[in-house]
This record gives sequence, structure tokens and C-alpha cells, in this order.
Amino acid sequence: MTRSYSIGTRGSELALWQANWVKSRLAILSPESIFEIKVIETTGDQILDVALSKIGDKGLFTRQIETELIDGRIDLAVHSLKDLQTVQPDGLVIGAMCERDIPNDAFISQLFHSVDELPRGARVATGSLRRKCQLLNYRPDLEIVDIRGNVPTRLAKFADSDLDGLVLAYAGLSRLGHIEKIRQTIPFDVMLPAPGQGSIAVEVRSDDDFAVTLCGRLDDASTRVCIMAERSFLRHLEGGCQVPIGAIATLRNRTVHLEGMVGSLDGVTVLREHLECDISESNSLGVRLAESLIEKGAADLLAINREQI
Repeated sequence: MTRSYSIGTRGSELALWQANWVKSRLAILSPESIFEIKVIETTGDQILDVALSKIGDKGLFTRQIETELIDGRIDLAVHSLKDLQTVQPDGLVIGAMCERDIPNDAFISQLFHSVDELPRGARVATGSLRRKCQLLNYRPDLEIVDIRGNVPTRLAKFADSDLDGLVLAYAGLSRLGHIEKIRQTIPFDVMLPAPGQGSIAVEVRSDDDFAVTLCGRLDDASTRVCIMAERSFLRHLEGGCQVPIGAIATLRNRTVHLEGMVGSLDGVTVLREHLECDISESNSLGVRLAESLIEKGAADLLAINREQI
């Protein structure tokens, strides 16, 4: 029996690349099924002239897609995992956390090969408070310029500007064939990524047994262990795109290493810590790391940030 499945996605070039990547793999896993892509516009796509931090919405790039999934107008939803809220709406689950691409952020410049090479007072563009905070903490002399838009739009804006640098996620540049533009893969000791950065998420209805089983075959166990730790860290801090929070987890043998940061908007204060545990205890690792940073003042720092936005 032929099954027809609709895959919901945003309409950006990167989102469509990701949706088509998922579609091609599902078609191999279930050749008797038909998979079609449906483009859905989200709040984040509609509001392009306001900084993300000013909109104050944790579902900027996902809510409309999830609504169509809940209502049965689509059967699967493909997201950049870092865009997903840390708690799924009732009736939805993340059926697959796909094998992660390089999770680092990437530095782009016409003239300079790294963040360290930038001259004093250089102007660097980013639309992320997390990136802004860590850049200013590492290089307080820099001027950070806000930039919005999808990956091609940001690249075009940067090319037509007199800016000295641009910071984007490595994975997005890689997927769209812009590796040659990357001057530096920014190391984690300079900049921690967003929780989940570099992985594609496939969201499904929890009662759709076929979709749950099928998407489960796209799931990467090591990626899931790491990202679940990162997301529990973020969830315990109740953070979103409005506050500077970063985290990266890695799995080496059976040990999960999690590093997280919380910072002030101006980058003057950055609280950062690392914890590790056996994989059997990984579910609690993010909470323990968040609690450790809260004891050092993270909750007060985040409250101040939210007042300033």
C-alpha cells in the first residue's frame, strides 16, 4: 500500500536543503511511500526588520509548522534542531536527531583569517546575542552590528558592506556549499554554539506509529545523547534566543562532556563551566551544569538581560 507523507518546512534555502535531505533518506528507507514537501511561513520569516531578541518569541521558526503538524495538515516537520523549543507541544515528539554536522560557529571575512586577526575597533556582524556576548567577552574592542536574514541574505548583505567580519553557523554554510567562504572555524574556547546547533530534527506526532518508527531510523544515538544534555541545560535555565546561552556536549567512549555558558548582553560577564559523567547518567547532566551556574549567579544575570532587552 502506497503511503503519502507531507513534510513541513520553512522556505529558506537552508531549510529546503534540510527538508530535501530528510526526504531523500526517508524515500530510501520507505520506497513504497511518497514524500512531498510543504513550505510554511513562520513568524521569524515574516518579521525581518526587527532583531530576534526584540520579538520575544521562543517559537519564532517553528510554531506555525508545529501547528500544522498537530492539526494533521502535514505528517513530518523538519527543523534546524537549535530552533526547537526545549519542550515539545502536547502530542509531538522529536522522531529523529540526525547525525550532527560540525557544531561550531564560523568566521567569514574579506581580509582577515580569524577573530584574532581583526584590528581594534573592527566591525563584525551577527544576529545572535549568544555570539555577540562571546565575541565581546573575547574581544571587547570590537563593534558588533546586528544582521538579519537567511544565510544567502546575510552573505549578500555582508558582501555589499564595509563590515570586517560575519559570524554564522558552520553547518549552514557547509550544507549550502559555502565552505570556501569560511576563514575560521571558531574554537569552543572562544565561542560555544547554541544547544543543538549542527543537527537536523524531524518532528512527528507521537501517535503516528509509522512515522515514529520510520524517523527513528534516521536518529543518531550519539548525537541524541549529546543534544539532550545541551537542551536540558537550556531548559533548566529557561533560555531562548533572547538571552546569551551556549552549550556543547561531546561523547568520548562512554563519557559525556558538557560545557555551558551564560553571559551578559555586553559580554563583560561570562559564566562558564564544564561537567562530565558516564553515559548512563547523561539525562541529569544538563540540569546539574545549569544548577552549578545558577549558584554562581546565572539566574540573576539572565534576569538582568531580560530587563535590558
